[in-house]
Amino acid sequence: MLDYAALAALAAVIREGSFERAAQALFVTPSAVSQRIRSLEERVGCALVVRGQPCRATDTGRRLCHHVDRVRLLEQELQGSLPALAPEGLTRVALPIAVNADSLATWFAPAVAAFATDAPVIIELVVDDQDHTAEWLRSGAVLAAVTGTSRPPAGFNSRPLGAMRYLAAASPAYMKRHFASGVGAGSLSKAPSLVFNTKDDLQSRWVRRLCHRDVELPRHAVPSSHAFVATALAGMGWGLHPQALIASHLRDGTLVELVPDSALDVPLYWQHARAASSLLDGLSREVVAAASEDLLNT
Repeated sequence: MLDYAALAALAAVIREGSFERAAQALFVTPSAVSQRIRSLEERVGCALVVRGQPCRATDTGRRLCHHVDRVRLLEQELQGSLPALAPEGLTRVALPIAVNADSLATWFAPAVAAFATDAPVIIELVVDDQDHTAEWLRSGAVLAAVTGTSRPPAGFNSRPLGAMRYLAAASPAYMKRHFASGVGAGSLSKAPSLVFNTKDDLQSRWVRRLCHRDVELPRHAVPSSHAFVATALAGMGWGLHPQALIASHLRDGTLVELVPDSALDVPLYWQHARAASSLLDGLSREVVAAASEDLLNT
């Protein structure tokens, strides 16, 4: 039989990224975490963790992380159907999810909140670019993700959610200062843009489509969806904003589009572990329903 205390330590290291943070999450010492994982590696006969900053799972380590997360969901579901197994009531099970920041700031937060209100879960959200959230699935750190990738990793299902519409916008004062003579490759190469982080290529994609070539853009890094809008309102730069976040600003004129009718639509997908779990099924229903109301049909 597998040592589930050791499996929990492995999952915590991959989720938290280090032995020290995993120990804090499990309320044990880092040496205890290291000993449990070393024992598990000896048992299976191969390395399970690539030590680094952050720590990563090997292929076998990923399989074991997925296994222990599925077991937790199934055990919680069993407690619900057999109350004698949980005399003090249902325990809440961790449900790790990866999501892009713009979805979290718009349609996803109400969906996951509605699910967590009644479900016996502890939601653990990881925020990353939509083109990189699938890596969290592959690493074994999460059980589900909103991603911009249509093909799921092995062991996961994928379903389209719709597309998030982005608009290139800036403040009127910024437009007057930087684009008085029009928006083109020359002006864009000098006008400061906003990016969420180094993974964010939405601005470059929009410019490439507009100018039919790559343009090197000056960039301010603003790693917050709401701060992204706030800095644009303050005239710090132009950027690609979710239409839902800036609709009111476009109506009152505090933000204006750089080029009208030049929206960039980004398809999103919901990917989740193939586990026979009513909890994952319930979460998926909430996510798909919310996406159908707020995202564009593709």
